[in-house]
Amino acid sequence: MTMLPDEFADLEPFAQKWCLATEPERHAMRLSTAMDEMRVFYDVIVPRAAAAIDHCDGFPLEAMPPPVVNLMRLLYSFVNVSFPVEVWGQPRVPDSGSASFPCILEPVP
Repeated sequence: MTMLPDEFADLEPFAQKWCLATEPERHAMRLSTAMDEMRVFYDVIVPRAAAAIDHCDGFPLEAMPPPVVNLMRLLYSFVNVSFPVEVWGQPRVPDSGSASFPCILEPVP
């Protein structure tokens, strides 16, 4: 069974792990994933991100079909791993100790 729209079948290998419903789940996945695995995910999504955003924008947030919701969640995870890959070189924010800032509100369909 596929999780994503047919047009994004090439991203399906990442769907099971990264189509997570909440920011705390995405954050926990980022912290528990090795940098080399995050880099592979990031590198595959980068060239497809604009098309994925355009696809999601074609639906009102409150009426997205489940495969489009999953695509949106995959994009959220992409954003979540972008700083570790592009800037920090590690899953955690450098020099932040055990500090955390929970996300209280996020867009959900």
